[in-house]
Amino acid sequence: MAQWRKKEKDETYTDEEVEARLKEELPLWNLEGGWIRRKFKTSGWKATLMVVNTVGHLAESAWHHPDLTVSYAFVIVKLMNHAAKGITEKDFELAKKIEEVIQWQPASEEGSALEGTPEDPRFKYIKYD
Repeated sequence: MAQWRKKEKDETYTDEEVEARLKEELPLWNLEGGWIRRKFKTSGWKATLMVVNTVGHLAESAWHHPDLTVSYAFVIVKLMNHAAKGITEKDFELAKKIEEVIQWQPASEEGSALEGTPEDPRFKYIKYD
């Protein structure tokens, strides 16, 4: 099994290191064409726009901007550090934050006062993994 070590913020990872780290930390993301990518499935256009805006806010706050593919019921997020010409710590950190925020389900947190999105089809949002 490939190993990886944490690198400096602009130091690139090899493909083997990227794949090992994704498997360990971000199993729903994959390496494709030099990018780490993830497809988020939604219930329709409104939810897709909320995902896009959430990713946009996180990316702008981080000053690290992904490429997005946006369709009616999904968003594909692709990350690569253009300046470093590869996958760096910045990509992993932003991917983790995107994953954490998009997949957040308050109803699954013990003792949470927040109910989360109802199961009623009229209110479907993200298709959680």
